[in-house]
This record gives sequence, structure tokens and C-alpha cells, in this order.
Amino acid sequence: MKKDFLEEDLYKPIHDFLVQEGYEVRSEVNFCDICATKEDQLTIIELKKNLSVDLLAQAVKRQKIGDFVYIAVPKPKKLIGTSKWKDICHLLKRLELGLIFVSLDGKNLVEIPVLPKPFDMKRSKQSSKNKKNKLIEELKGRSMELNIGGSRGRKLVTAYRENALHIACCLNIFGPMSAKKVIQYGTDSNKTWSILNRNVYGWFYKHDKGVYGLSDVGKRALDEYHELEEYYKNKIIACSD
Repeated sequence: MKKDFLEEDLYKPIHDFLVQEGYEVRSEVNFCDICATKEDQLTIIELKKNLSVDLLAQAVKRQKIGDFVYIAVPKPKKLIGTSKWKDICHLLKRLELGLIFVSLDGKNLVEIPVLPKPFDMKRSKQSSKNKKNKLIEELKGRSMELNIGGSRGRKLVTAYRENALHIACCLNIFGPMSAKKVIQYGTDSNKTWSILNRNVYGWFYKHDKGVYGLSDVGKRALDEYHELEEYYKNKIIACSD
């Protein structure tokens, strides 16, 4: 791609492509960069140097009058195939916008990676049903709000960490125990053995076969998360009564 280009450099390759596809093409019609008609359907294309929120907003406005709306930008070299690219494609499909790439490298090739077509919200939600269930499970697995929304570089108090703290609290009160015994004090019966065995945080140690104790690192964790320690201590006492 040449370093210095104008939005108008995108016009001729797209114009020629549309003409080859049987469209009647006109430019700069009532503030629309390109208008093309075929079989009584109006296609509108907005040209820009880069993808932006302003461009998306402009294209969405064009949907009020056009049957199909595309945004056209120079083809990027490094974006394709990245997670960011997948997110952009999903957003465009969600907005029912098409995307045109123009290779400004002398070949002026036109590519259409995303077509403007109706978005199936029901199908999209169905395909993400497992993610939704995991999110709800995570929400239900948390006992209190100890995280700060939007924060970066902080250890999050997840449901997994809470389960581990619950187990640590049991071991701190009663000493080394088996997973089966720990579960009697209200820990998650499906996750307790795995948490003790994997020992992701280094909070536990094997005291004997099938018996686990609380390490010094685990004791410090209880001090760090003292609100949860107090919460689970009360819960454990309730199970003991």
C-alpha cells in the first residue's frame, strides 16, 4: 500500500468492480460517497482511510435509505486473522453492514470479506449459550463484591478463588483434612478435590495420602482476603452446629 493516499484513491477500483458486476454507479450523491443501483436495489458505499466509530455511525445512517450499505477502506496488512479482526467482523455483521477492502499496491484489487445481510440474533445467542451459562455460574459462585470494575493488573476474586479460600479456611480452623471431610463444611462438592489436588495458588500441601494441610502462603491469603475469611468462618461454624 502506498504511504500517502486519499479517500478518492479508493473510488476507481470500487467503481470499476461494480460496473463489471452490472451496477450503474454514481459518486457524491446527496453526501453519499458512492451510490450504485442494480435491479431496483440501492447500494451505498462510504469511503474512508480507516475504520472508525464515526464511519460506522455514518454507515448506519445510510441504512435508512439504502438497501445495502458498505464501508470501504484500504486493506490492512496485519489486522486480518487477529482476534481484533474477528471482533470487527462480528460488529459489522451485527450492524448488518458490508466491508470492502481495496489493495492500494498498484493492483487495486477489491475484496468483500463481509456482506451486508440480516443478523440472526437468536442464532447468535444460541451459539453462545454455554458462555452465558458459565457466566451465570461464575456470578452465583461469588459471595461478595471485592473487585473494582474496569481495573487492570489486580488479582480478581473469582468463584474459583473463593472456593479455594473456603477450603483454606476449613484447613486453618480444623487442621489437615481429606477432601471428603472438607466438603462437609459446605465447600463445593464438585470442585474441592480438584482445587486441593491442582493447588493452583500454592495454598495447600499434602499432609498424608488424601489429606491436605494449609501452607504459609495459604495463611497469608486468608489475611489478604479477611472479609471472605470472616464470611466463610461463619458459614463453617453454621455447618458444624
